[in-house]
Amino acid sequence: MNRSKPSLTRRQFLYRAAAVGGSALLLNTMNAWGMGIASRASAPPALGGSGKGKKVVILGAGLAGLTAAYELGKLGYQCEVLEARGFAGGRCQTARKGFRLQELGGEEQVCRYDEGHYLNHGPWRIPLDHQSTLYYTRLFNVPLEVMVNDNDHAYVYLEDGGPLSRRRLRGAEIKADMRGHVAELLAKTVRGRQLDTQLSADDQAMLLDYLAHEGALSTSDLKYRGRNGRGYAVNPGAGLKPGTPSDPLAFNELLASKVGKVYSAVQEFPMHATMFQPVGGMDQIPRAFARRLGKAVRYHAEVQRIRQAGGKVTVDYKDSASGRLSSTSADYCLCTLPLSVLRTIDTDFSNAFKDAVKAVSYAPVGKIGLQMGRRFWEEDDNIYGGHVLTDMKGINVISLPSGNWQQKKGVVLGYYHYALDAIEASALNPAERAEFALAAGQKIFPAYRSTYENAFSVAWHRVQYNLGGWAEWSEAARERAYPLLLEGQDRVLLAGEHLSYLTGWQAGAIESAWQQIEQLHKRASA
Repeated sequence: MNRSKPSLTRRQFLYRAAAVGGSALLLNTMNAWGMGIASRASAPPALGGSGKGKKVVILGAGLAGLTAAYELGKLGYQCEVLEARGFAGGRCQTARKGFRLQELGGEEQVCRYDEGHYLNHGPWRIPLDHQSTLYYTRLFNVPLEVMVNDNDHAYVYLEDGGPLSRRRLRGAEIKADMRGHVAELLAKTVRGRQLDTQLSADDQAMLLDYLAHEGALSTSDLKYRGRNGRGYAVNPGAGLKPGTPSDPLAFNELLASKVGKVYSAVQEFPMHATMFQPVGGMDQIPRAFARRLGKAVRYHAEVQRIRQAGGKVTVDYKDSASGRLSSTSADYCLCTLPLSVLRTIDTDFSNAFKDAVKAVSYAPVGKIGLQMGRRFWEEDDNIYGGHVLTDMKGINVISLPSGNWQQKKGVVLGYYHYALDAIEASALNPAERAEFALAAGQKIFPAYRSTYENAFSVAWHRVQYNLGGWAEWSEAARERAYPLLLEGQDRVLLAGEHLSYLTGWQAGAIESAWQQIEQLHKRASA
């Protein structure tokens, strides 16, 4: 090789690795070079001084409102939280036996799951990167368990998968075979001296060594012939049972199936394979806040009107149970209501601020939880947690429970969908939604319909006090409206997942509250 030619930088090679081998090869190369992504710890801001003698009215007892009330209360502020529902948590909800939900224009659903079973129909997982959320689970002693967010043994099922259509493929098969085939292709490119002008001889030797291990290639001909990590046709056992290796999927079939549309060997940030969930349901987090806040939270208080005058903020609200009208005044107001709800409330905000509130759209989102009388996914298919990925219209993902292992029953997340899929499914009544989910799941699991017992579903864009799953900012709105909303309007500040770059995550709500209470405290202390 002509050593006068410059070799590739690490960054340049990573770009090429991603282009040839996809995210799996890219991440393994990064890990091999010690270039993994680190996370940072998080904690509320350390605020000095005192808020005694000052009152803050907080609108909404979601995680942003609860966080703000808890932290401001520690500083001595008198906090009054107005919550339209009869419970705290906002979108952080868990459906268990007796839980009731009525969507706008829909019939009331009453959850009929057996005791001990539940569905996190709002947020359902906590990434290790979200140390702000984990700060409070640790502080409040909320027990956590592992949430299996990626399971190589779960199925990938494609309706429109070309030669692999309507086959139940294990994630491990796809991962192993795609890595093997891509590694073979790149290794043969290196051995054929097609990268002589790109990599030095030493670099090529090290890359070949890496690819041989990464792709389980034969050292003689750099051929991928399968690996035991994809699973056996017959598993090894005792005595004279060495096991029968399984045959790899053909490279051309994998490419023709376009499996990459639903499956990636590496999840997007912060979708790690191992995540967390509170034992017994995600609503254990807002419940822990609510126990500590006690009477500071006023339930069934539906905000009707916000006005500012004479150095005070006045909020009119209606008792959503009795209809009685009341009002409260405070030195400051922290509004954590979703912007989709705030824009329906009578305010005296400036026209520019009102326009900013209207600038963000909210995602249509739907979920359904199906209680099954037998855990067939464990008993018949040996799948313990994780997601079944599919291209079936309106399903997106089927998720298997990460808890109550080996018990008799379990609740399967039958679909988790967005956008048009969520809008179309939300037009169905609860029984029709269940039938839609069952018909799809039956194609993958033979026991799906026969073991089904009952269902509970939600379409978040039809839930009165949410009107959407999470904020969806356009680039233009981020540039124009976002700074205005971060600044607030006089004595009214805003907080919530919508005022973060972690929209749709509990950490976005918590960290937004941290930021805005710091701003509020500075103003109140000035």
